Amino acid sequence: MAFNSLIFLLFFSAVFFIHRLPLSWKAKKTNLLIASYIFYSAWNPVYVVLIWISTAVDWLVAGRMPGTKGPTRRRLLLLTSLIVNLGLLSYFKYGTFFLDNFIKFLAFFNIEFRAAAPDIVLPIGISFYTFQSISYTIEVYRGKIKPWGSFLDFALFVTFFPQLVAGPIVRASHFLPQCLKPRKATPRQLAWGFSLLTVGIFQKEILADLLIAPVVDKVYSAAAQVGFLGAWIGTLGFSAQIFFDFAGYSTCAIGVGMCLGFALPDNFHFPYASIGFRDFWRRWHISLSTWLRDYLYIPLGGNRKGRGRTQVNMLITMLLGGLWHGASWRFVAWGGLHGLYIILERIIRHFWGDLALTKKLPVRILLCLLTYLLVCVAWVFFRSPDIGSAFHLVAVMFVGGINELALSEFEIAGVLLVTAFLLTSHWMLRDSNLEEAVSRIPWWLVAVMLSGMLFTLILQPGDNRAFIYFQF
Repeated sequence: MAFNSLIFLLFFSAVFFIHRLPLSWKAKKTNLLIASYIFYSAWNPVYVVLIWISTAVDWLVAGRMPGTKGPTRRRLLLLTSLIVNLGLLSYFKYGTFFLDNFIKFLAFFNIEFRAAAPDIVLPIGISFYTFQSISYTIEVYRGKIKPWGSFLDFALFVTFFPQLVAGPIVRASHFLPQCLKPRKATPRQLAWGFSLLTVGIFQKEILADLLIAPVVDKVYSAAAQVGFLGAWIGTLGFSAQIFFDFAGYSTCAIGVGMCLGFALPDNFHFPYASIGFRDFWRRWHISLSTWLRDYLYIPLGGNRKGRGRTQVNMLITMLLGGLWHGASWRFVAWGGLHGLYIILERIIRHFWGDLALTKKLPVRILLCLLTYLLVCVAWVFFRSPDIGSAFHLVAVMFVGGINELALSEFEIAGVLLVTAFLLTSHWMLRDSNLEEAVSRIPWWLVAVMLSGMLFTLILQPGDNRAFIYFQF
């Protein structure tokens, strides 16, 4: 059940109606929990069991920690949570990947091994709710929060449907306190929430799917026939597509949550206005990057054990962050490339520091464009059908190719115009946020723009593409 579907609008209307009824707060939370299970079951009811397992295990494990004497037993409880959650994630998401690579490894030594195809179906959103549930157990283990007193609240935290399948990844310390008192959106919150839902669907349906996706598909489905211009147009297009697609989902999730009275964290902050790659990861998929920082990079030692160890820790974090996105070497390459970007940036800063020249506006704009272009190079590995095609396209982007896939002037102009709009808007808003920007626009103009978006969506409903991050 996707936000950009009629069935979701009907579903949400029913949930919203019940949530506004004069019922007890416990009854309303129960309504939201049941709705969340229904929302997830729309894809495959069987896999709701996996959410129940994660919820039950982490609730029981975290609940026993305060009364457990000795660090060893507490570590065993934490290990139980990690084994169950990461075990399920590894089996369903990486089982086939590990098996295929094990067979290739044996073949390298001329050892023939045949295994029956596991035929594993990837449960939608498993990476998101697994990381969310684990974070609760880790925070209790570290003593940063106490085990929550209500199982209903905790189950709702794990499964809250607006952000269940594609984030943002919410922390227990952010969500659970919101369950203490009745949440009912004010008229202003309702207006802003429904506006965000409209903007998010418009980003997905019109900007990502209608304008950009056909060009991107055309380029990446014929990678061997693509020349210099086609490779860059397809990649610039994908940089816009994935932003509008993923940020569109997060915007919808935040808007739906707001309509129900809940606040969800921002997941994007105009990332294509980043100056450097550390800045990029402070702005792109913020809930994942902070999760990896707090629960992987810092436990590995962070930057506390010398420059060399810091670089190794960063590379490991980014490689695993890439693997989190998908069971493929191209995602590992994507994460590794970002790790190398950050390491190189650290080295440059160490030797040259913050030069006064970098404070000048023209230089900052050039550094922003350089960051964006290198991010686009990494996107090639993210989007390509296989890692061989990715290396081929990167080579074509820098040295050209013999062939040149025919793209129409309309397709080229469309991608360039959307890219220019994206970069300009991000740069203008890099030190602000959407709410502040909207507050500076006359109310009547905001109404006209929202009406135009709704009218466009009605006339051109799109082709019902799934959100890109549903596969993760």
